[in-house]
Amino acid sequence: MATEENAAAAEKKPAPQLNIRAQITRSLTFTNPGALKRFEKTPTISVNINVDAAKGSGTENDYLVGLKIEAKARSEEEEVYSLSLDYAGLFSIANVDANMMEAVLLVECPRLIFPFARRIIADVTRDAGYQPMMLDPVDFVALYRREIERRKAAQPDQKVN
Repeated sequence: MATEENAAAAEKKPAPQLNIRAQITRSLTFTNPGALKRFEKTPTISVNINVDAAKGSGTENDYLVGLKIEAKARSEEEEVYSLSLDYAGLFSIANVDANMMEAVLLVECPRLIFPFARRIIADVTRDAGYQPMMLDPVDFVALYRREIERRKAAQPDQKVN
């Protein structure tokens, strides 16, 4: 009987919805101090990616999720180029349980906009005269899990009386 009641309740609950309403480049910076030396050696590239999410200013279902990607290319002790991209998506999210919202914002939303940010970075580096920087796919689940662990470690131990 309980199984039939659970099935009936599941049928009445609306399906989760996740829609991209807009995508924007909030900021893009590329500096190229090593332009004339770019053919001497293959640079070492370091990449840093951060995700942020906030309530949007539109409807109650709007959320703004951003990817901040920084890349630096160095050859020995000299900077070849540096790139900073702040790319965001405006999402409309409905019918998602409150306990799942953070995971949707920090995993699913970045996963949807990452390919567009990746293309911008590839185009900018190619247009600057370098091999296009093709970022590897990002495991946003692993990043989210690390953030959860970081939060747990930052909390003081709770004693139970």
